[in-house]
Amino acid sequence: MSIKAGEYRCKTPVAFLVFNRPDTTKKVFSEIARAKPEKLFVVADGPRHERAGEAERCEAVRKVIAGIDWSCDLYTNYSDANVGCRDRVSSGIDWVFRHVEQAIFLEDDCLPHPSFFRFCDEILETYCDDPRIMAVSGDNFQFGRKRTDYSYYFSRYTHIWGWASWRRAWKHYDVSMSHWPANRGGRWLGDFLENRRETEYWTEVFDLVYQGKIGTWDYQWLFASWLQSALCVIPNVNLVSNIGFGVDATHTGGRGKVAQLPTAEMTFPLKHPPTMLRDAAADKKTAELFFRRPLLSKPRMAISKWLKEG
Repeated sequence: MSIKAGEYRCKTPVAFLVFNRPDTTKKVFSEIARAKPEKLFVVADGPRHERAGEAERCEAVRKVIAGIDWSCDLYTNYSDANVGCRDRVSSGIDWVFRHVEQAIFLEDDCLPHPSFFRFCDEILETYCDDPRIMAVSGDNFQFGRKRTDYSYYFSRYTHIWGWASWRRAWKHYDVSMSHWPANRGGRWLGDFLENRRETEYWTEVFDLVYQGKIGTWDYQWLFASWLQSALCVIPNVNLVSNIGFGVDATHTGGRGKVAQLPTAEMTFPLKHPPTMLRDAAADKKTAELFFRRPLLSKPRMAISKWLKEG
């Protein structure tokens, strides 16, 4: 079944995370407007006043939101000062889940295909009470490889260029990763990943996050999911394109194989897998492409931003 723009109204509240890029914000907001969610949450960081022109760009972004043209409940959480990616995004998500039980999240550079919203709606409903699932992603980084005929597969990776989750899952999130020291020295991570290079990779990444040397929020989300031995739903086609690569981006300054990755339409009705087993082959390919590099020599970027270097 084809989903044409304007034909499907999103049932789930949508949270839009914005900052200082009015051009990409307009494009993503246009797709949100087509989906017409009944509740829209907007989280905005404030300008860095030492950056010339940033206050004006942040204001221009907020004017985009003011142009809302459909009937909905609008909730805004705007910061006057610059809080930074780590605390602004994590506190914004906390705020969203104080209001609603589930939500779809889009950043200002994550351009969704129209079918992304229905996909999230249906997956959120299907697994709303299943603690084995922590998140739903709109991203597929398999570059056309399809190992099953189902609409999605299960992964250990929580890709967050367009994603959705529940309050019941987010309650496990801890931005400070306070459980890392107790789990670092044992065999938990090695047993979980079953690969030495990947274990070494993530040990150093989690060390850097815990030490505050990586200023992001999404490594902590992955860590929380892994501590719960939980899975993420990944669509078998890519439903979100990151259009934010460029010189003005906070983390995605270069171009790589996932820059502006094309999207494809999800077909309905969804074909659900009959079993809830992680797709080990898909995860292995993801790890080989992105997460088995030599050990880090300096703090790097978030999972979602790092993919551009693959």
